[in-house]
Amino acid sequence: MAVSNPTRTRSTAELRRTGAGASRSEALLRVGDLTMDEDSHEVHRGGGRISLTATEFELLRYLMRNPRRVLSKVQILDRVWNYDVGGQANVVELYISYLRKKIDAGRNPMIHTRRGVGYVLKPAD
Repeated sequence: MAVSNPTRTRSTAELRRTGAGASRSEALLRVGDLTMDEDSHEVHRGGGRISLTATEFELLRYLMRNPRRVLSKVQILDRVWNYDVGGQANVVELYISYLRKKIDAGRNPMIHTRRGVGYVLKPAD
């Protein structure tokens, strides 16, 4: 007859409850050849590392969590900056341009503008 080890059983239950045993792949976002590790805050495209500011990282994370979905400036402001437009819509355009310079530089573009609607991230053609 097998004897249960209460300490091990309790540890396994704690790991399940806290998510400490969860797969690392859950922290990885991937769109085409662009990858983001949400835990280490590392971004790579085509094998090369891309350095981002905290705000650029949050903007890219939002785009990567919604691939192929057009996101309006208002949605982006609300999610990334946590405030209403109030004349600040140009901050979205500014940070999109920063991301394009880093993500799309010398490559097929992934960040696209939908005039009058918003922005979309999709794998390069």
